Amino acid sequence: MALHFETIAAAASQLRSRQTSSLDLTRHLLRRIESHNPSLNAFVTVTSELALKQARQADEELAEGQDRGPLHGIPVAIKDNFATQGIRTSCGSRLYTDWVPDHDAAAVARLREAGAVLLGKTTMHELAYGMSGINPHFGATGNPWALNHDAGGSSSGSAAAVAAGLAYAALGTDTGGSVRQPAHACGIVGFKPSFGRVSMAGVLPLAWSMDHVGALTRSVEDAGLLFGAVAGKDPADPYSLSVQNRSGDQRPAGSWRDLRVGTVRKPFFEGRVDVVTVVESALDLLKEAGAKLIELELPNINGAIAATRLTFAEANAIHEANFADFPDCFGLDVRKKIEDGQSVTAADYARAQHFRLAFRRQVESLFKDCDVIAMPTATITAAPIDKRPEDHSTLSWRNCGVFNFTGHPAVSLPCGFVQSGLPVGTMLVGPILGDEGLLKRAVLVEAVFRFKSNPRGFE
Repeated sequence: MALHFETIAAAASQLRSRQTSSLDLTRHLLRRIESHNPSLNAFVTVTSELALKQARQADEELAEGQDRGPLHGIPVAIKDNFATQGIRTSCGSRLYTDWVPDHDAAAVARLREAGAVLLGKTTMHELAYGMSGINPHFGATGNPWALNHDAGGSSSGSAAAVAAGLAYAALGTDTGGSVRQPAHACGIVGFKPSFGRVSMAGVLPLAWSMDHVGALTRSVEDAGLLFGAVAGKDPADPYSLSVQNRSGDQRPAGSWRDLRVGTVRKPFFEGRVDVVTVVESALDLLKEAGAKLIELELPNINGAIAATRLTFAEANAIHEANFADFPDCFGLDVRKKIEDGQSVTAADYARAQHFRLAFRRQVESLFKDCDVIAMPTATITAAPIDKRPEDHSTLSWRNCGVFNFTGHPAVSLPCGFVQSGLPVGTMLVGPILGDEGLLKRAVLVEAVFRFKSNPRGFE
């Protein structure tokens, strides 16, 4: 396999056996960014000098016997709403075009401590408030499988960079599917941990009670490695949880015959027939391997979708002052979302949060009968940039967004293609704070799906 399409685990093994160096990996990816980014628009800022400096340091430390862990010397990318010290952080917005933070977001600081090499900042939907990555200020991010299609959103550039072999992994944020949906659109792995497992300190918020830091990678094992590096209690984030981090062990949990996979058909399997058929075929492979498929029911799911939408009114509180003072700095689609949020009353919001507690318990109760819940990550593929289907805004986020509302961990795995050649993802959801168990089971599922294809033109 080409060096740029290797997993973190494989690249790390080559580093430690001296088959390559961090400097070689970094130079190789920087050349690929220079070659491919003009057409892909995955990076808004490339930090070449910093990356080369960090790579040299990583090589020197390894030569001296100082090993910071599995990310040591691995080149990665960062979504542009994470504060990065001394590096422009635009948040995909005119409001922050010239912002150069004097500090790192907590997750970025932990990546630095882990020895990762920072290649640059990736493009995103404006203020992380959308699912297409079509940005009125910084342009649209292309999908590596079809450049005239979107890369999903809002972690658009992070997903496109990993899928195209321009970075071994990337950080993203996920408030309504913004890691998992672009992973689905670009044919890679996207992992959203349980709410509170990774600090949001230093990341521009969108909706405080649904924001998550997530990982975009080429394998489930790699998602676990990235998660292990950035997870942990942080006093700077009031939502941060104190949970023992056990993500270092990525061995599969049990066997396929032990795996109980739950499915909730309505509404999670409703949408484009070709997408749903790919996921159904992938689940059939699991069944043939010995997994037990169990049909479940989840009452009040439509109420949960509606309550999730209401909870996005938190974005109005976050952006209220800027929207009042600088309305013309907001793109049309984000402006409309904020204006729609202004109609949400305090009573509406309060009822949604009261409903949230009961619905979270309903979801959690399903895990008495299954180990994971499986569904299409989205029931529509990436869409043409210039011709948007009317149902894209609904079908691209509905399945994902509910689990931001509840805070359950979820991972999207690539599982096949529709006839046009665009990738499709299957999402697995696990119990709250069961992140490590979910990832171990996802390793089993990944082995059955055997998705190894890479986008043409990026070989």
